[in-house]
Amino acid sequence: MANLLTAMRLLLVVPVSWAFADPQLLTPPLLVAFLFIAIATDYFDGKVARATHTESARGMLFDHGTDFIFVTSALAAMASVDVIHPLLPFLIIIAFSQYVLDSYFLFRQKQLRMSFLGRWNGIFYFVPLLCIAASRLEFLASLASSLREVTELLGLALILSTVASIIDRGLAPLHSVVQK
Repeated sequence: MANLLTAMRLLLVVPVSWAFADPQLLTPPLLVAFLFIAIATDYFDGKVARATHTESARGMLFDHGTDFIFVTSALAAMASVDVIHPLLPFLIIIAFSQYVLDSYFLFRQKQLRMSFLGRWNGIFYFVPLLCIAASRLEFLASLASSLREVTELLGLALILSTVASIIDRGLAPLHSVVQK
C-alpha cells in the first residue's frame, strides 16, 4: 500500500511538471489538487509502511527518489519559463546524488542516511511549487505578484541551503574520522 501511494506521486510528475512549463495544460485548481495529492502521498506513504510493518530500505529509496524526481522536474519546468533560478534544480540533482552515493557507498549503509538540513530542504522544495500554483488561482489573483516574489526569494534561499547541505554532507566523513 505504501509503495502504491509513492507510485501515485510518481505518476503525477509529467502532468505537474508540464503544467508548470505550460499554464494552459491544467486548470489552476487541478494543478493545486495534484500538488496536494503529491504532498499527501509523500506524508502518508512512510506512515502506512510503518503501520503495516512493510517499511524497507528499497521503499525508502523509492519514496525519496520519487520526491527527487517530482520536485526536480517541476522546478526545472519552472526554471524553463524563468519562474525560478535554473541553478536550483541542478543543485538538487547534485545533492540527491551525493545523498544516495554517500549513504550506500561511502558510509556503506544498507539504507539512505538522512541529514537534518537535507530533510528540511526536501520538504521546502515543494513550497515554490505551491506558491506558483496558488498564484494561478483566480481568487488569489490579487496576490499573484507577491507569490511570485516569495517564490523567487525562496528559490534563492533554497539554493543557499542546498549548497550548505552539499557542503555539510561533504564534510560528514571528516567528522566521523575526527570522532574516532
